[in-house]
Order: sequence, then C-alpha cells, then structure tokens
Amino acid sequence: MAIPFLTPDIIWQVYYYIAIFATALFVIKLTIFAVLGGDSEVFADFNTETDTDCSFNFISIQSVISFFMGFGWMGYAGLMQIGFRQFQNFIIAFMVGFIFMFVSAALMFLTKKLEKNVKKDKTKALNKLGRAYTSFSPHTSGQVEIEINGQLSVVAAMNDTDSHINSFDPVKVVKVANDLLYIEKYKKIRK
Repeated sequence: MAIPFLTPDIIWQVYYYIAIFATALFVIKLTIFAVLGGDSEVFADFNTETDTDCSFNFISIQSVISFFMGFGWMGYAGLMQIGFRQFQNFIIAFMVGFIFMFVSAALMFLTKKLEKNVKKDKTKALNKLGRAYTSFSPHTSGQVEIEINGQLSVVAAMNDTDSHINSFDPVKVVKVANDLLYIEKYKKIRK
C-alpha cells in the first residue's frame, strides 16, 4: 500500500533526516548528561541534600528522541537496504522506534536508581571538630566543613560568639538547633 503523494525518493529522505536530527539531539543530550550529571543538574561543593524520584518515566525528552532515532534509522534501512514496501516499512520502523524508546526509558530509570540519597543527621556533629569554610564575624552565619555520617560536608553554621573566625580556622560544634550548627573557634590546650 503506497501513499500517493509521497514518492519513494521523498520517503527515504524523510526517514534519513529524522534519523540524523534525532541522533544529533541524542548525542547532545547524552553529552550534557555525562558532563553535568543527571537531568543537567549542577552539583556544588561536596554534595547536595535533594530527594531523588526513581519513578519510571516512559515519556521523557530522552525517550522521545530515542523513538525518532530508531524510527528514522529503521525506516531508512527498511526502504534503502531491505526493500520493504512503504506501509510495511512504516509499521516496522514504528515498532523499532518504540523499542528504542522503551530501552532508553529503562536505562534512565536504572541510572537514577544508582543515585545515593544520604540524609544527614546534623545532631551527630555535636562536639565534633571541623574547619571554617567561610570567615565568620561575631554573631553571623556562614559555612563549615565537617564530617557528618562519615561524609565530608559543607553545611550552614552560626558563630554565636564574640570572636572572629577566619576561613580554615579549626572550629568545634557546641550546639545544633533548627538544622543549624552553632560553632566556636577551637583552641588547642597546650601542655
């Protein structure tokens, strides 16, 4: 069954250009994913405290691009290399595109499951030593670098003393309240 207004010369070009365009988009999206991380999120410092949704998203930009890539290349190969008829070629190309879409969605689902979501219990940092990540004026907030749950983290902290704390000075956590660490400058006792 042939479509009357589309000649075989035009049809194979349509498949070819769909395949080229979708493959280019797929490579660009994959490169961004590899360089910047999942879903193009940029992670700062050492870690982030975000929840990961590992739900299976069948319809996504990546899976739609994969569909058109598989559809285009199979359509082109079916007409130019295998010699399918137009309608038969369209059905097979559609099925191959659907398979590409499913495999892409499944791979993205499995990749997202690898993301580790660590909840930090900041109360475990009480009386621990760390170092100032930023400088603190008296009674101001900033960030400290400290180990929490075995992971080096940069977290918000408050200097609730009258002394100035410089960057990289050793600090001690004296209180944890409202998910904020209260610190003071650590002074080594010399014997």
